[in-house]
Amino acid sequence: MERPVIAYDPEDIGKAIRARRKKLGYTMKEVAEFNQCSLRFVSELERGKPGAGIGLALKIANSVGLDIATIERGSGKWD
Repeated sequence: MERPVIAYDPEDIGKAIRARRKKLGYTMKEVAEFNQCSLRFVSELERGKPGAGIGLALKIANSVGLDIATIERGSGKWD
């Protein structure tokens, strides 16, 4: 089992999804078709475009076997 990736911004999530997709041998087109979304959406998600919808981003992450988790790191943003 690989070490968890902590995502601080959309680019981190996109990189994790791209790496997992490639590890599994899926194309962006296959991921888009499976998740019933556009190839453009998958491309923008993997590049960390901030406009990607969180619901569909989570669905795509799940479809390539990634769990997105939250971890408490203190009392808030200013820790």
